[in-house]
Amino acid sequence: MDIAGLKVMVIDDSNTIRRSAEIFLGQAGCQVLLAEDGFDALAKIADHNPDVIFVDIMMPRLDGYQTCALIKKNAELASTPVIMLSSRDGLFDRARGRMAGSDEYLTKPFTKDSLLKAVATHSHRNTPR
Repeated sequence: MDIAGLKVMVIDDSNTIRRSAEIFLGQAGCQVLLAEDGFDALAKIADHNPDVIFVDIMMPRLDGYQTCALIKKNAELASTPVIMLSSRDGLFDRARGRMAGSDEYLTKPFTKDSLLKAVATHSHRNTPR
């Protein structure tokens, strides 16, 4: 699974989660963009056009569901895969993530393998821009 060169954004208010995702993705050769919350992310997404976006559900100001819905409502970003990150693994949370338009749901703490596999699975859907 060659994901080197892909631009991957990780939106999470936890510095620990952002750092571990950055390390795992960086080791795989991805270009990593980090954001602390949805507002921070939306400006960066417009500037950098990531190939895959990971978004934490529980964040201040703009939660993951709202952030995902805003990304999916934007015509230029609608095809960008959005993967929800959550420490809760309930059916309700998964269903709500799907309703917001997410492409996958990853439970925290994630492993390096699950993170990279999610990127590899979803990156093929994005056509090069």
